[in-house]
Amino acid sequence: MGGSGRASGPPPEQSFEFFGPYIGPVGIVFGTPLLCYALYGLCGPHGCLDLSAFRVPGLPTSTPLFTWTALGVVLGWVAFQAALHILLPGKLVKGVVLRNGETLTYKLNGLYNFWITMALVLVLSFATQTVDLGWVYDNYVPLLTASLVLSVSLSVLLYVGSHLPWRRGRVLTAKAADTGYWLYDFYMGRELNPRLGSFDLKQWCELVPGLLGWLVLDLGMAHRQWQRDGQFSAAMLLVCAFQGLYVWDSVQHEPAILTSMDITTDGFGFMLSFGDLTWVPFTYSTQARCLVARAPRLSGLAVAALVLLKGLSYAAFRGSNSQKDAFRRDPGAPAVKHLRSMPTERGTRLLISGWWGISRHPNYLGDWLMAWAWCLPTGLSSGVIPYFYVIYFGVLLVHRALRDDHACREKYGKDWDKYCKAMVRPPDDAMLAFLLGTAIGVMMLLSVVEMWVHNAMEHGWLSITLSAAAGALFFRLAHPLLNKLTGDTEGAGAHAAPAAAAELVPATRPARERQGGAG
Repeated sequence: MGGSGRASGPPPEQSFEFFGPYIGPVGIVFGTPLLCYALYGLCGPHGCLDLSAFRVPGLPTSTPLFTWTALGVVLGWVAFQAALHILLPGKLVKGVVLRNGETLTYKLNGLYNFWITMALVLVLSFATQTVDLGWVYDNYVPLLTASLVLSVSLSVLLYVGSHLPWRRGRVLTAKAADTGYWLYDFYMGRELNPRLGSFDLKQWCELVPGLLGWLVLDLGMAHRQWQRDGQFSAAMLLVCAFQGLYVWDSVQHEPAILTSMDITTDGFGFMLSFGDLTWVPFTYSTQARCLVARAPRLSGLAVAALVLLKGLSYAAFRGSNSQKDAFRRDPGAPAVKHLRSMPTERGTRLLISGWWGISRHPNYLGDWLMAWAWCLPTGLSSGVIPYFYVIYFGVLLVHRALRDDHACREKYGKDWDKYCKAMVRPPDDAMLAFLLGTAIGVMMLLSVVEMWVHNAMEHGWLSITLSAAAGALFFRLAHPLLNKLTGDTEGAGAHAAPAAAAELVPATRPARERQGGAG
């Protein structure tokens, strides 16, 4: 099914996302790159935003915005990762059936890329010190600019390529981005699956160059701290370990991406190109970057509490995603055959027990709590800027949850309404919104009392409180004995929170739809 070729004007029934077709795309396309620079300007080697003294450091004038060396490094990095993807063996997996009836084949070898890249980084930088990986800390802004040049250039090429005359009728467009409003289509991504031969650009960009680049930036920050101090701070080790686990988990479960909204629904344009190549590596590494100059002293109790928080939230995130994926592949598999589900007129079933019988989005909740786990090690030594990710990701997940609900309602029709009405508790989209509001309130409170509580994180009280809350939530939702004690002998049922359509809801990874306004 090719593009429509409309010159202007959407059909009457056309709906727009992200406050399109004008306000949202303009704000995001021009605003999010500026926000990347602002995060550095508000907290970097030159100083951090200090709300107690109302001091804004600003971008240092001595920092170059662009260097050809940085551009060469970014292009070399992308070329190296592309070469690994092409040359290394990989599993060939069929994707979902597209609306034109075609099924694409994807090469999955992200885990090989991960281990080879990490081995080279650790040997060349930390073991032999052949490469000064700390260079990325000193050249953060030029690298950011080079990445921005790459992602914007790719977005332009993708948009222009979808309109080439000789490709007319052969381009499968994303339904939401073939509107005729050029900026909106440019932002959303007009072509659904742009490829160079068998090389799928969107699938590769989703997991490899940006995610691994994020982890390499983290390790570069750790390398610079090690060079300067002769050791790693506990906070730096926690952040690198927690975020490294997150990246590894994404490539370890690479097949899950093939059924995600990013692959099946969204086109490949500025939203995903900028999000994958610029937003993810350069905003998600903020915590490690801030720790180079200002690392708080964490007590053993604080470290233990943070590890507990990460462990419990990862259990919810991975447990719910694995349960959903296993149910999708084979509802009769031993691991999921005991779970209760609701039949639909489509012939598929909606999972209503297990993790998905206690929350509509247990994977999103676990994902968000993990974000707290790698922001909290920064304490208040760098002010509130390292906590930007928690707020941003909360907004992203709430928006993603609303998109999921809309998609399920369109897909399942009256079955979805029936499913929602059968549940007693309100949709946990509201719970996510409440948690987001709570996070914003906590950050405002911390900002107000910052001058008095600089030592609080050294004793780990905030970490302990959040870990205790996460532990209580985990055992309340996951422990079968508690289900029996409350009288719910089947583990989940009419008194459970609305479950998710396991057949549709995508596994979450670093904010992606997300990153352009980077869910």
